[in-house]
Amino acid sequence: MANSKSVRLRVLQGDAIAFGPGKAALLLAIHQSGSISAAARSLGMSYRRAWLLVEAMNQCFQSPLVATATGGAKGGGAQVTPIGHEIMARYQAMQNKAEAAVGTDMAYFDALMAAPDNPAGA
Repeated sequence: MANSKSVRLRVLQGDAIAFGPGKAALLLAIHQSGSISAAARSLGMSYRRAWLLVEAMNQCFQSPLVATATGGAKGGGAQVTPIGHEIMARYQAMQNKAEAAVGTDMAYFDALMAAPDNPAGA
C-alpha cells in the first residue's frame, strides 16, 4: 500500500512467532550479507537478538531456514537455506494477498485516521 498503514502478518506456532515481518527482514539481510552479524548491523539490532531470532526460526520449522558455519581461518558465515528462500517467497506472497484483500477497508481507516504528526486534540 502507498500509505503508512499496513497489515503485518505473523505465522504462529503455539505462542511462538515462527515467522513475521522482522524475521523476513532478517532472512533477507542474511541472504544479502552472508553473515548474521552483518545482517544484524544493517538492521540496527544486536548480534545476540539476531542469533536468537535465527535460532527461533530454525526450531519452529522442520528444516533450518539459516545454515551457519563456525568461524576459523576462512571465517564463519551464514546462508539462507532453500527452505528459507521458499518461506520468504511464500510469506511475501501471503503479505501481498492480505494487503490486497483488505485494501478497501484500509483506505477507509486511512481516510479517518489523524496524521502521525497531527494527532486529534492537539
